[in-house]
Amino acid sequence: MTTTISSTMSARVWFLLILLSMLWGGSFFFVGVAVGELPALTITFLRVSIAAIALWSFAFAIGIRPNLSRQVWLAFFGMGMLNNVIPFVLIVWGQTQIASGLASILNAATPIFAVIVAGLLLPDEKPTPLKIIGVMIGFTGVVVMIGVPALGGTGTLLAQLAIVGATVSYAFAGVFGRRFKTMKINPIIVAAGQVTASSIVMLPMTLYVDGVIGVGEVNTPVWASVFALAILSTAVAYVLYFKILEVAGATNVLLVTLLVPVSAVFLGTVFLGESLDVIHIVGMLLIALGLSAIDGRLWQGVNHINRDEKSNSPKN
Repeated sequence: MTTTISSTMSARVWFLLILLSMLWGGSFFFVGVAVGELPALTITFLRVSIAAIALWSFAFAIGIRPNLSRQVWLAFFGMGMLNNVIPFVLIVWGQTQIASGLASILNAATPIFAVIVAGLLLPDEKPTPLKIIGVMIGFTGVVVMIGVPALGGTGTLLAQLAIVGATVSYAFAGVFGRRFKTMKINPIIVAAGQVTASSIVMLPMTLYVDGVIGVGEVNTPVWASVFALAILSTAVAYVLYFKILEVAGATNVLLVTLLVPVSAVFLGTVFLGESLDVIHIVGMLLIALGLSAIDGRLWQGVNHINRDEKSNSPKN
């Protein structure tokens, strides 16, 4: 089912992960705008269907002509359910009940579940004590940066559990998606296939629950948010996601959820003129410390230095 991956990420993969975090960081803002006028299932369907059109158009434009078997399409439907339909619906519905800050914190728990699920199901992604410590430090950094008072929120427990359910689904999706590397499918096609499958699943559900929306009743900012959510935070983001998953594995690709709040604060500071407070810097430093522990290279260097010092010290 799977092939061996590199648990230590290269500088290029780290760059792709940061870029992915910026694309997904914007999704909470786009959803926050869209839920004001559109129901949850409609937003989810528009997100995946527009992304599917964009990805297939791009694939054919650059000359990719895949010949996909029924087995591959079944895998696309499985991935679409775990990585799109279930988490998107849960997150969008959850954000109708709770603030986006709390949703971000709960979403940042994804690597915790990823370490557990991947450790149980993938022989080459067994959790190390350093990786577990790193995930917990990083998650603490997210809570510190966004602010503990947000945890109180005004939302219901059910909405918070919905966001947690989405993170668990993402963890299983990361493990399930490892099979596409052995199938030797281009990441663009994997991304296109899974959002296409998601669109097919979502269409009857959306029509039954939400009905047909009145296009003229939706204002321009909402449509702009929907298209940005579909093109940037879904189509482009999933190409990056599957590329990172292919080379670095399920646990590493889902570290993006620790970086999403950092990206959100950074984008707000640069483009919206928001202030960068000391607590944000402390949270970012904790996240950086946690990510360095998960990566392991810096900490291995420290261990080597300590061992060398002990071996060179004179014995009493």
